[in-house]
Amino acid sequence: MDKTIAETVPSEYFQIARDGIIRLMANIKSVITIKTQKLEYILAAKIAGGHVILADSHGVGKTSLARALAGSIEWNDSTTNKQGIPIESFSRIQCTVDLLPQDILGFNQFDLKANQYKFNKGPIFAHFILTDEINLLTPKTQGSFFQVMEEQNVTIEGITYEIPDPFFIIATMNLKGAHLFPLPAPQLDRFMLQISMGYPEEKDEADIIEKHGKEDSWKGFGPVVQAKELLAWQKLLDHITISRDVIEYITRLIRKTRSYPGIITGASPRAGIKLSRASRALALIRGMDFVTIDLVKEIAIPVLAHRLELEDPAMDAKEIMTNILKDVPTKI
Repeated sequence: MDKTIAETVPSEYFQIARDGIIRLMANIKSVITIKTQKLEYILAAKIAGGHVILADSHGVGKTSLARALAGSIEWNDSTTNKQGIPIESFSRIQCTVDLLPQDILGFNQFDLKANQYKFNKGPIFAHFILTDEINLLTPKTQGSFFQVMEEQNVTIEGITYEIPDPFFIIATMNLKGAHLFPLPAPQLDRFMLQISMGYPEEKDEADIIEKHGKEDSWKGFGPVVQAKELLAWQKLLDHITISRDVIEYITRLIRKTRSYPGIITGASPRAGIKLSRASRALALIRGMDFVTIDLVKEIAIPVLAHRLELEDPAMDAKEIMTNILKDVPTKI
């Protein structure tokens, strides 16, 4: 395998990143019960500059996980964008059916004393955003996320405001309940991956009840990595080797979803890019400086399944992706 790209960066950089990632994961798992593999996937999306949906039932720890992720990072509180708008380290958007786009993005308000308009920023102006119960938003309000998730900026009354790196949205989505609005395909396509935390094993559930039945269950929890470390990990991605053979495999996988029985709309070229970057990030997390086809196969379902539009909504997209992975040859 050609590793010339990876060799442009000293090997110790990958080890430094690996050590930081291990430290971050251990800190999160000190307060959250989650399978290591699923936590790796979430961090892979974060490092790759993508966003995550946690689709689950109520009460399995989605919000606590987001809190642990944000709280494990030491942020620079003085961050501002190019227009001088302060960028928060963390914000939470509690979604309800009556929330409007301006409640998320912000709005201009006329200041009588200054005799001019003043911009009131919304909670989207943050490095790390928890969007809780996103499918309670109406389609109009869901649309307010389109631009910022793709371009990392928002346009309000003709003025475009950027949101500097790092920028990460973790959205929770309830699978059952009243007043739920399905996310449109273009928005689902903007999330790098979708996973479910699922219910814990019996012993783990007993440990959760014992630990979090106390008011001081988060005592001693705090940041263990700096925001600049996260940015350094993101820059390392371009130095993770991904060979032409692996890229061609990803291409075959993506194209297969567009002609597979039962699928109306398959994965887009953007999905292939997301899968490539997520695979690179997973390689970095695992202490590797190159991507294997096995890594691609492993993370393909969380990255691709939620993007598929099926003829029968009752069908399981994950099962279909499993069959596609079996059908697509690793070499031709």
